[in-house]
Amino acid sequence: MSTAATARPAPGTGRRLLTALGTATPVYVLLATVLIALAVTDPGFYEADRFLAFVKRAAPLVILAAGQYLVIVCGEFDLSVGAIVTAGVVVAAQLYASFPALHWLVATLVLLAAGGVAGLVSGLVTTRLRVPSFITTLGMMLILEGAVFFWTGGSPQGALPAAFRALGRGTAFGWLPWAVPVCLAVGVGAYLLMRADFGRTLLATGDSERAAHLSGVRVTRVRVTAFVLSGVAAGLAAVLVGGFSGVSAQAGQGYEFEAITAVVLGGVLLGGGRGSVVGAMAGAFSLQALFTLLNLRGVSGALESTVQGVIVIAAVGLGAADYSRLRRRRTRSPDTRSPEGTTR
Repeated sequence: MSTAATARPAPGTGRRLLTALGTATPVYVLLATVLIALAVTDPGFYEADRFLAFVKRAAPLVILAAGQYLVIVCGEFDLSVGAIVTAGVVVAAQLYASFPALHWLVATLVLLAAGGVAGLVSGLVTTRLRVPSFITTLGMMLILEGAVFFWTGGSPQGALPAAFRALGRGTAFGWLPWAVPVCLAVGVGAYLLMRADFGRTLLATGDSERAAHLSGVRVTRVRVTAFVLSGVAAGLAAVLVGGFSGVSAQAGQGYEFEAITAVVLGGVLLGGGRGSVVGAMAGAFSLQALFTLLNLRGVSGALESTVQGVIVIAAVGLGAADYSRLRRRRTRSPDTRSPEGTTR
């Protein structure tokens, strides 16, 4: 009997681990698999300089995925983040063209505030005017892209000083890219936010807007805040992209779809109500690692969009099927069965 008793905790431990990992379990497995494949394909990939360069490239997408998660988990979309990144890079270059002595921290705060304002506008239009967020943020994306093209003529002028570019390409302590502590800070902040009351109300809003409202949740405020935080994340990503890549009128092109792909790859349910912010950020790392692996294997970069499409369709399809089964199990109760054991 003691032998049986000692043998039981193992399955319980495994179940607890899977419960702790939650819906993001597949992305952790995928990330580990891709990282192993990278080591086999290119043994030099894990040399300190090369691996940290990979993290530096992945950092903007990881930050965008964290912001996109907040919007998606409450039942909305944000297609404007890529355009906010592009506009942020161009605005920073124009700022330094007009004010060469501007402190990098002031310029960074301007981009964060501008991203937050763009998110605020999208959030208010979505919640107050009842315009679907897909349409609202698509419109915001087109407005920002058009404004950037009109302002720059398709060829932005100016340059970003070394002090501003330090976050995107510089190092701390002589070896650690600043993008690494920035990513860690965003990850810790997002995790703590989701553990707080705001995170619980965000999930409740995505799960059932009516139930959340009846429970006293200020649904409009929660959703607008999610859009604002997504815009701020895009502003921070613009700082990193500008620092890493320099000034370009296509600096943030495609980031909006990559961020959504990363979030759904991380096990977050489109439509809201379920998912982990850590899983979403792991999804961003997995996506970047997968693109790197394909590149090392000689696969054309033109297929990246194809890979994203396959991932989105597969992840959403599997997630929806799993969620439907879960809801059916939760709504089934003992009193739905007749005395003869047949379902009524």
